Amino acid sequence: MTDAASLPLAHEPVPDDQVVAGAPTTGYAALDEHADGDRAGELGIWEMTPGTMRDVEVDEVFLVIAGRARVEFVEPALPAVELRPGSIVRLDAGMSTVWTVTETLRKLFIAR
Repeated sequence: MTDAASLPLAHEPVPDDQVVAGAPTTGYAALDEHADGDRAGELGIWEMTPGTMRDVEVDEVFLVIAGRARVEFVEPALPAVELRPGSIVRLDAGMSTVWTVTETLRKLFIAR
């Protein structure tokens, strides 16, 4: 059993070329990985501390476990989403996003 809300994560600073504001860090833990042809994918926990960063996404569905944030979609231009515990979001590979975290955000994700 894994407690997704309290699993310790080692954090690293967000690379300078991705930082928009603040000094955010991210932490990550893989819970399960498949490299099995069409079933390639990963289940994991990801966390970001307060600040703003740019990112380019992979195919992913995630559930917010803790924290608050706003995700802006730069490309394609879509409405921004406000994240809070219980939010479920689908991201497509190649999306260009800007994440603004106001309370440390922790999510459970499934990526392909």
